Amino acid sequence: MSQNNNDRLVFATDGSHKNLCKTCGLNPCQCRLDQKIIPTELTLKIRIEKNGRGGKSVSVLFGLPQNEKYWSDLTKKLKAHCGSGGTYKEGTIEIQGDHRDKLRSYLEKMGFSVKLAGG
Repeated sequence: MSQNNNDRLVFATDGSHKNLCKTCGLNPCQCRLDQKIIPTELTLKIRIEKNGRGGKSVSVLFGLPQNEKYWSDLTKKLKAHCGSGGTYKEGTIEIQGDHRDKLRSYLEKMGFSVKLAGG
């Protein structure tokens, strides 16, 4: 049987269907491969969020390409630079407090282009 590019394995009696990615349908997954991060080619967006945080501000970098190790390491550097807590989760970096100006200057020194989003 010939495989068409639109054909996707849904079930197999040997259990091999359990190893397939739910998004792209491939093994190994092709949709979650880490992208190479080149700062001069990326524009990062920063916004402030207060909703659901007890009125406290959080600076959020969002729209990040897939590369968990790179962004986790950058999160540690940003937390140290701002003297604040924070985390990397689900494609966003959250730094506690309103540190837009500090984050912008630090990221621009690294070569990123930075835009402030929101009001």
